[in-house]
Amino acid sequence: QVQLVESGGGLVQAGGSLRLSCAGSGRTFSNYAMGWFRQAPGKEREIVAAVSRNGGVTDYADSVKGRFTISRDNAANTVYLQMNSLKPEDTAAYFCAAWYFSWNSVNYWGQGTQVTVSA
Repeated sequence: QVQLVESGGGLVQAGGSLRLSCAGSGRTFSNYAMGWFRQAPGKEREIVAAVSRNGGVTDYADSVKGRFTISRDNAANTVYLQMNSLKPEDTAAYFCAAWYFSWNSVNYWGQGTQVTVSA
């Protein structure tokens, strides 16, 4: 079992930065690939960024490449999402996720944290 708790969301002006954190419980945290999804009102949930089990491989949605950075600290059971140059279209609820096989089959979700970017 892995429980995920996000923090760090909030209101920021366009061009600003936020850092999201996702604290995981359980000794098996490093067994899972991790990622961040987001869901804006009226839209489907989409994957934003992913990181491999050991943190060595990362991947990003085209819409956030060059602006967002995902990282993880397995010793601290935490995954981060550094978001720079934020845009109003980044406004969404952001969810931390853990999966064993594929981001298409998430095993565990966090409860979400709201990010609002004002123009």
